[in-house]
Amino acid sequence: MNGAVYLAIAIIGEVIATSFLRASSGFTQLVPTIVVVLGYGITFYFFSLALQTIPVGIGYAIWSGVGIVLVSVIAYFAYGQTLDLPALVGMGLILAGVLVINLFSHSSAH
Repeated sequence: MNGAVYLAIAIIGEVIATSFLRASSGFTQLVPTIVVVLGYGITFYFFSLALQTIPVGIGYAIWSGVGIVLVSVIAYFAYGQTLDLPALVGMGLILAGVLVINLFSHSSAH
């Protein structure tokens, strides 16, 4: 597998783990806590593999940016979190930044 696949798996793991943090109720609920711990374990393992071929700054920017947007979308549906216009604009800028990095930056080519 290549770095982009590892990074995608890391992002999915992080989004799942973060989405279950609230349900863990401060780690007092067993099943959500297990999902959080396993999710972050998977996340950091695959993120470490991704960083073997992706520069750390680029990988982290993509991981955190995409994670922020996906967690916010899940929180909207799962927890009724509202997103006002500034939040949506900010997330749009985050996505734009990720696109600029992937499409135009020579740093991501490693």
